[in-house]
Amino acid sequence: MKIEDIRTFKLRGKPPFPKGSWEERLVRPVDIYKRFRDQGPWRPGEDEVFEQLFLEIVADEGEKGIFGPISSKIAAIVEQELKPSILGEDPFAVEKIWDILYRSQVHGRKGDTVFAISDVDCALWDLIGKAKKEPVVRLLGGPVQETVPAYASMLGCSLEPEKVVKRCQEYVEKGFKAMKWFFRHGPGSGSSGVDKNIELAKTIRDAVGYDVELMLDCWMSWTVPYTVKMARKLERYEPAWLEEPVMPDDIDGHAEIRRNVDIPIATGEHEYTRWGAMELLKREAVDILQMDVTWAGGITEMRKVCALASAEGIPVIPHAGWSEPAQAVTFSNPEYVCPMIEYLIKYSVLQQAFNKEKLQPEKGCFHAPTKIGLGFEPEMEKLVEE
Repeated sequence: MKIEDIRTFKLRGKPPFPKGSWEERLVRPVDIYKRFRDQGPWRPGEDEVFEQLFLEIVADEGEKGIFGPISSKIAAIVEQELKPSILGEDPFAVEKIWDILYRSQVHGRKGDTVFAISDVDCALWDLIGKAKKEPVVRLLGGPVQETVPAYASMLGCSLEPEKVVKRCQEYVEKGFKAMKWFFRHGPGSGSSGVDKNIELAKTIRDAVGYDVELMLDCWMSWTVPYTVKMARKLERYEPAWLEEPVMPDDIDGHAEIRRNVDIPIATGEHEYTRWGAMELLKREAVDILQMDVTWAGGITEMRKVCALASAEGIPVIPHAGWSEPAQAVTFSNPEYVCPMIEYLIKYSVLQQAFNKEKLQPEKGCFHAPTKIGLGFEPEMEKLVEE
């Protein structure tokens, strides 16, 4: 079997969200500048016409692997930079293909180019699963776990206290035993921002008690002194972790925070490949590693990341903007390696907008995948002919 073509296709349909569904945004690194600090929430999936691009790898024997949605920027990298290097290769040779792609992109070892490599890799695993008529998790040696708890990630939800209480109670009633909320304020917001961040944590704890795990995300937007100060104020609310407190390249800053606070530190969402993971582990900068399967190098590379982390006793809970690859990796590892799955309650709807069957937790848990390949089937009747 040989790779015959790599191409994209576009689906178009109704927007998955009505206007105003994205109620609030998280704090961002650029919010140190006042003109950005007052900007409102990002509102994806609310336009009148909603379109998404998907990547398709075609083998000469007719098998196809699909992955998406992907951005037009990533599609251009795949078409212009990656595709010429691997046409004619055996799609089963994922290790060889990954190495070819990585070595051919020495100026793209992080960021969008690794996104593109990741997406090609995921599409290859989907193709292999379909050719073998097996779920990808089986090809990876699993399922090792049959059921994995999900945590509800509240990105895009209002931070008004009454609405926070209502949303918390809603997801506890759905069976979730853990949830993550996103801070809106950083150092630039001054003492009033500190008070509002603390109010958020207190409101959640008052709503759900201490039997529900609480994660808190700073999204790379704090500083070391601010994080240490905030952590001491937040400790009474017993967070399961404090996520990405400083910029991802500030590995020493993460390590310093970890030495000086009692809350576990989670990071890695914006890190890439086994070499990025190794730096976080080697410099003792992380308690929970969160690399995204579709950003950090794909399924092939995440196997190596999980192996490195397991040797150091650090759990991997992947950032899960795309549910299917994260599930393949998680369910093919033991609980002590991958103990939990992220479920972004709004973004998962966006990511699965054109999936015939939507992946959702049942009573706060996901079950081992049973569908062949990565397990999703796009609504091809919505194909845009171009």
